[in-house]
Amino acid sequence: MNALIIGGGGDGIGRAVSRAFAAAGAAVAVADLDPERSGEATDELVSSGLRAVALAGDVRSPSAIDGFVSQSVAAFGRLDTLVTVVGGQVAFVPAMRLHEMSDDDWDLAYEMNLRYVVRAARAAIRAFLAQGGGGSIVSVGSVTGVMAAPMQAGYGAAKAGLASLAKTVAAEYAADAIRMNVVACGAIATAAAKSAHVDGEVPEIPMRRLGAPRDAAAAAVYLASPLSSYVTGQSLVVDGGVTVRGPFAV
Repeated sequence: MNALIIGGGGDGIGRAVSRAFAAAGAAVAVADLDPERSGEATDELVSSGLRAVALAGDVRSPSAIDGFVSQSVAAFGRLDTLVTVVGGQVAFVPAMRLHEMSDDDWDLAYEMNLRYVVRAARAAIRAFLAQGGGGSIVSVGSVTGVMAAPMQAGYGAAKAGLASLAKTVAAEYAADAIRMNVVACGAIATAAAKSAHVDGEVPEIPMRRLGAPRDAAAAAVYLASPLSSYVTGQSLVVDGGVTVRGPFAV
């Protein structure tokens, strides 16, 4: 399997996804805004005897997105999997109520969580079809796509759109053996979560802990692999039980 991981150089979920795919035997193209991050991630994998290439560019640039896909195909001969990891709200837009959001705030949340994924999926699908069909797209989403997102309206709406996009891609391209699924994450122990002082035991989560980046990465590998060959258009929730919690304390 040859995989392009957009955002695969990040210290949290991105790096965990890159490691997990490489450990599963995939050749990995790690794309990141920061060339140092993508270089560090690939150096780590190559030093372990794995196959990886580093790519750099801004996901807000359509030409960069197209370049990620074309360079991955050139490096490996074909592309089998696209994983999109870049996203979030507080990293781009401060938490605020809807009436406080400007159009620019909303547009940036949309750009970094949905629009670039549309571009990347479009480019990957073209590559898959040119290869004769077959391929998998996995996007890291959020439980805010299926439940309320107070103080993060733009982020939540974009993640809901991501879930809808996966369903549409699944329906349109099933006959071409192209699948798309979403890993809908709850609270994951990334640097952003730790900086918000969300650490240790978390009573609001039934499992009483934050998820580890590897939890999200394992779900992404599953959705990209033949183990999920009959799964498409779905959102696999990885949240420690938050979305199934009852209204009363247990």
